[in-house]
Amino acid sequence: MNLNSLLTDSKRILRLKDVQTLTGLSRTMIYDLQNKGEFPKSIKLVQSGRAMGWQYSDVINWIDSRVQA
Repeated sequence: MNLNSLLTDSKRILRLKDVQTLTGLSRTMIYDLQNKGEFPKSIKLVQSGRAMGWQYSDVINWIDSRVQA
């Protein structure tokens, strides 16, 4: 997956590696910020599994808020 394809679909669900690519944050920092309520919450992708993801628009809005801060 390349960065251009990540930037084109606002309904997309991002996996951790995609979120790391877009934000430049480590896995630990993403989860720490999420636990503090300072980063969008991940969503469970399947009811009976462990797969998690983030809504693209939530991550982009978070990035925009950081740029404006």
